Amino acid sequence: MTRADAPDNTPDAPRFRSDMTVELVKHSAADTDVLWAARVSTAGEQSLQELEKDPERSKGLINYLMRDRHGSPFEHNSMTFLISAPLFVFREFHRHRAGWSYNEESGRYRQLEPVFYVPDAARKLVQQGRPGKYVFVEGTQAQQEVVGRAMTDSYKRSYETYQEMLAAGVAREVARAVLPVGLYSTMYATCNARSLMHFLALRTQHEQARVPSFPQREIEMVGELMEARWAKLMPLTYAAFNANGRVAP
Repeated sequence: MTRADAPDNTPDAPRFRSDMTVELVKHSAADTDVLWAARVSTAGEQSLQELEKDPERSKGLINYLMRDRHGSPFEHNSMTFLISAPLFVFREFHRHRAGWSYNEESGRYRQLEPVFYVPDAARKLVQQGRPGKYVFVEGTQAQQEVVGRAMTDSYKRSYETYQEMLAAGVAREVARAVLPVGLYSTMYATCNARSLMHFLALRTQHEQARVPSFPQREIEMVGELMEARWAKLMPLTYAAFNANGRVAP
């Protein structure tokens, strides 16, 4: 058992994890939303009904829209995800503004839970090369040990300081300033398929991607979970996204 895994039964003891969680809490998203939006402006709903009877025509139309980057038909849908991840992941996430809505838990109005990120052994620790041409490689056992020890010690001290200030009557919005970006938070994130594709194009690596991307691994983990849920909702759109180099329309 590692230090990060060791149980601690003291009140408000910090808890450590390395995973990200994504829950699809509600949605109105299907390939037919794309077909409807694309066809109603030129042929009306009757033609859409005819199109839906022919799966190959539906597939071909969606692929055409994706290939030629006719993006607006992919906006007529909605997905809301509940995401749990460290604060530094959300800071990157909030760079995505077009087609996204966010509501994150507030450290002003509630006491924040002591849940912190410690990377597991699969997380590559060492960066080699210069920006734009760097790669990450596995760390040594010694590096893994120092990361685990330093992070858990720092988290414990910061949360103790946070609790000390709260006990002294300091406002939550002031006391939270001592907490690190490795603290887990939760948020609702709502998007449409087009905005999600833009996100995935930048925040995931994929063998079919036409344009290379170099995401931080932790936000990529969130992206992979969102992608898996979206792929089940809109399989034709998802297939066209991959077939056309994962370039958002």
